[in-house]
Amino acid sequence: MEVKLDKQYPLDVDAARAWALLTDLKATANCMPGAEITEQLSETSFKGGVKVKVGPAVAQFGGTVDVVEAVPAERKMVLRGKGADKGGSSASMDLTAIITADPANPAHCVLNGQAAVIVNGKFAQFGGRMMVQVSDMLLAQFVENFRQTALTLPAAEGSPATASADATAAATTTAAAPAAPVVAREINGLAIFWALLKSWFGGLVGKKA
Repeated sequence: MEVKLDKQYPLDVDAARAWALLTDLKATANCMPGAEITEQLSETSFKGGVKVKVGPAVAQFGGTVDVVEAVPAERKMVLRGKGADKGGSSASMDLTAIITADPANPAHCVLNGQAAVIVNGKFAQFGGRMMVQVSDMLLAQFVENFRQTALTLPAAEGSPATASADATAAATTTAAAPAAPVVAREINGLAIFWALLKSWFGGLVGKKA
């Protein structure tokens, strides 16, 4: 089963810091609940895993992520990932991510993502619609973690973020350094299922009304 996604996420962080984080695959992977880069195989290939928890049960997926293309001038990254679990389920993904500056506000940017995901095995039985809903929920968590992490990175000299920080420093005598966000180390499948169940019931009620 194949699912295609095309998303845009506005971020209250400048494009330079967002791009710096995106090109650090280990840090970016940590923004996705349950995902982790465990080994760097080459300059463009990485080994990692995703942990999914449903109640007391935990499933572990292992696989690789390859950087197919990186274009700094366009802030464009093309990734290809694939993995499988011990139960025979497998998945692959081709992802194109682009960071675009917000012309109306240089301190903001937009994270654009296009992905084609192919799922085989027991997870394919959930159907395309549910897979899209699950993906939307996970991506929302990822983007929030990505935003918080990018904000902790030092801004380049002369950037809008630096100017804002200088103004804040001038107005206050002391300022605490931003704390790194707390990132979930595993995907809570039970929470996802409950949210989907509520959405399904909400759709039924809406149809009856």
